[in-house]
Amino acid sequence: MFKITDTVSWVGKIDWELIRFHGDEYSTHKGSSYNSYLIKDEKTVLIDTVWQPFSKEFVANLKNEVDLKKIDYIIMNHSEVDHAGALADLMKEIPDTPIYCTKNGVKIIKGLHHKDWNFVEVKTGDTLDIGKNKLVFVEARMLHWPDTMMTYMSGENILFSNDAFGQHYASELMYNDKVDNDELYYEAIKYFANILTPFSKFVINKIDEVVALNIPINMICPSHGVIWRDNPSQIINKYVEWAKGYQENQITIIYDTMWNGTRRMAETIAEGIKAKDDDIAIKIYNCAKRDKNDIITEIFKSKMILVGSSTINNGILSATAGLLEMIKGLKFINKKAAAFGCYGWSGESIKIITEELQKAKFEVISDGIRELWMPDDEALDRCRKFGESILEN
Repeated sequence: MFKITDTVSWVGKIDWELIRFHGDEYSTHKGSSYNSYLIKDEKTVLIDTVWQPFSKEFVANLKNEVDLKKIDYIIMNHSEVDHAGALADLMKEIPDTPIYCTKNGVKIIKGLHHKDWNFVEVKTGDTLDIGKNKLVFVEARMLHWPDTMMTYMSGENILFSNDAFGQHYASELMYNDKVDNDELYYEAIKYFANILTPFSKFVINKIDEVVALNIPINMICPSHGVIWRDNPSQIINKYVEWAKGYQENQITIIYDTMWNGTRRMAETIAEGIKAKDDDIAIKIYNCAKRDKNDIITEIFKSKMILVGSSTINNGILSATAGLLEMIKGLKFINKKAAAFGCYGWSGESIKIITEELQKAKFEVISDGIRELWMPDDEALDRCRKFGESILEN
């Protein structure tokens, strides 16, 4: 536990060992935290819990900070198991304590825990007086689940933002003005790119709604990662920027290869791009060997991607196929793309990649380029010219 203000304490869990999240769908190179907050006003309020593996530890630690029976209200901003995982053990101790959540939150908590606890449904604008401060509930559907909400504490002007503005980032320092800001912002943009990108329009609408409330925000306390206390509006402004078809002056080249022919194509295409425009950042990733979520983050930052694969069994290599499936689900906007790859006798990979990029709503700017067997000097010269030509689109 540590005190955030005289009224609010952090009572969550820092998970230093976490390396994969959402099953195996998200890499957490820097660990994470499950942020739970305890408010001691005239009423005592617990906001969120922690992931189920730390449930018993959480309840035991919470008992050291407060008599559980003196908790007047539990606020569940989100019912996903990394937030509500400790509810079952906690409710064994205080089964009648009211749980405030959205209507969808009630459905999902019941679906995950199969318990009919004392739920109180809330919607945007509902309030809860707790003494000197008041809690105001703001629904945030699809950021990133249908049950999500935020809780604003007027008086101390703290926004408990749930998954919005969070990062999978473990640090004992726990404040944005204390940690390495390059690390912090990389984890924040990675979080947005891999989790919130499909819901960008909801991000804009919700931020507009919160801004329209004209409420002062002294601190943003998310459910993962560090707390924004120094100029908290900076991360709000970044979310607005990221949600509006974000791109940098970058081209990312992604490939998988069997015998290094497609790798040679990728590197030579990059030479062509660089020869044409030396100011463009070019990043090249073998998607079978590099972390898929880091690649997704670079795609998010890019104005264009080139995707390559050898042809195998009239199809494409599995790492490329898996990444294209992720790209399709993330619904990127404002990005261009093209395909490339080597083949031996059938050569369908270019057509398949191009079709998948079109399904993902990328602007495909070329029919792509394919080369037979191992590219020779003439083939590599064609790849170099292909790299130069894509900048004309």
